[in-house]
Amino acid sequence: MLVNQIATILNDLNAAMVGADTTFAEDLSNIVDAGKTVLDFTSDANGANFDNYIKGIIDRVGKVIFVDRVYVSQAPNLLKNSWEYGSIMMKVRTELMDATSNSTWQLGDIANGTGLSNDQDGEGNPIIPSRLDPFVLSKPTANAKFYNKRVTYEVRLTIAREQLKEAFRSESEMNRFISMIENRIRTKRTLCTDALIMATMRNLMGNKVATGKAINLLPLYNATLAAGVTPIAAADAWTTPEFIRFANKTISLYKKYLAEASTLYNEGNYVTYTPADRLKAVFLAEYVKDAEVYLYSDAFHNEYDKIEGYSEVTYWQGSSTGGTLAERSTINGTFINNDEVTVTGAIDGVICTLFDEEAAVVCCENDRVTSMYNPRAEYTTYFYKWDGLYLNDLEENCLVFYISDTTVTGAFPAAAPSDWDTNYAIASSPYYVWDTTTEQYRQLTADDKTIETGYSWTKYANHAYIKTT
Repeated sequence: MLVNQIATILNDLNAAMVGADTTFAEDLSNIVDAGKTVLDFTSDANGANFDNYIKGIIDRVGKVIFVDRVYVSQAPNLLKNSWEYGSIMMKVRTELMDATSNSTWQLGDIANGTGLSNDQDGEGNPIIPSRLDPFVLSKPTANAKFYNKRVTYEVRLTIAREQLKEAFRSESEMNRFISMIENRIRTKRTLCTDALIMATMRNLMGNKVATGKAINLLPLYNATLAAGVTPIAAADAWTTPEFIRFANKTISLYKKYLAEASTLYNEGNYVTYTPADRLKAVFLAEYVKDAEVYLYSDAFHNEYDKIEGYSEVTYWQGSSTGGTLAERSTINGTFINNDEVTVTGAIDGVICTLFDEEAAVVCCENDRVTSMYNPRAEYTTYFYKWDGLYLNDLEENCLVFYISDTTVTGAFPAAAPSDWDTNYAIASSPYYVWDTTTEQYRQLTADDKTIETGYSWTKYANHAYIKTT
């Protein structure tokens, strides 16, 4: 064992700690041991791995610590029930029926005897006896959506028990080593599941972003400021108590709006509603902590400012290499819409999403382990396999809130607008299109006209765009 005498170093450190000497550039290499992957017992430089008395007996391992901590999922819980047999999930809806005149109160308007076709009700509709026939059909309108896409992956692990025995002091210690490896596989499984859950939720959110249906809270707040008050920018909104209070109020109001029957917050014309017990609310942790520090700590009655019943994520898409707020709050990609149509776009500053529990669903997760023993080489290979269905129903309610100095207006349609060359593809165009190559919004110019060489509408169709004033 290497033993360093550090009395002199400790005296210098203590002098700096109590203020008797100035601080200095310290060398901690003689104090702290950061570990080595494999010890070298052969060279003179590493002869410290022998005992300090006879100098010929090799130090032995006295304690083994296995890094075997359990990783807990950090993604929102989207897990729903599963089924064992069959493949397709069918989701059936029926439309609301139209209200009609109450026949009970039309009897007096029907002509006695013949019931002539020129008899009319108060709405100008002809009244004939057949309209009172209880056997006239009134069929409901129904439609079905089918889900039949499964994703799968596997992790392989080979264990050679006979060969491993020589590396451990007992069978229990070797089993702990194998258990540690299996725990790492479970951790990988949790990470993969989290990634798929976040992708499922992000696709739902991305559709709102790319089609211009996400709600930018910043211009809504600036519109409430009194005349002469300078509007704030997106960078300042995160730490402005008045803005956070306004944002919380607005989000809380929309929670109420989602509980009302409407077609405003889903894709299509299906009338739906999301009561509080079916609502998922997911916030970016950065916004939650800003609210706690800049608003709740100063608010006397902060129960009126807080939003209850939510979960947090530290990023929507990833922390990237920089881990900045812009990177953590960004949603960027191509997202699948109804009937396999895709939309493309991006925005940063996303602070939260509210959605119906059936709008983003994980179901039919199937975890299993198979194995194969090789008697010739005496090892066993284990195959950890996972399948699952990761579903979006865009006809359920969903809202996305963000903070940005620019607002996504919408997504360009599948076909070029008739006024593309005269209104969009012009000099100093007010329109910016999302460019998937540069991953930025690019201002349109006259070079984007349909008559230009290399023009293709695929560069613009279903891409998000911004219109400036």
